[in-house]
Amino acid sequence: MTETSDTETVKSFNTAIADEFRANGGKVGGPFEGAKLLLLTTTGAKSGQSRLSPLAYFDIDGKLIILGSFAGSPKDPAWVHNLRANPQAHLEVATDSGVDTYDATARELPPAEREAILPKVVAAAPVFAEYQSKTSRVIPLFELRRG
Repeated sequence: MTETSDTETVKSFNTAIADEFRANGGKVGGPFEGAKLLLLTTTGAKSGQSRLSPLAYFDIDGKLIILGSFAGSPKDPAWVHNLRANPQAHLEVATDSGVDTYDATARELPPAEREAILPKVVAAAPVFAEYQSKTSRVIPLFELRRG
């Protein structure tokens, strides 16, 4: 598979998840069934275009946390590069009462803070330990703050 077809496959998957999320008040099936889910819209670091990524999120110590796991891929997902270039994003966050939509600022967690929070994420979703074990890169964690 070429990089272009990989990109199109990911884009198609993300669009289908986003459509289901929006049609069902933040609830979806498939790989995200039962997970806390958000839709992250970033600005492409190279293209400047809006990019949509459905992601699992965690509320850890009052912080909304996302991980750039990419299922243990050797490279960061595109949204990580986008947030590093432009930390402003738009969120659609599934909550118990529906979907909360707002603008946010992303902050990549520095190593000490990442090391303190990662075990709490892994306790909530052990698959993230498996993803980290599959790759030599350090999976980045980001806090998303309203505003």
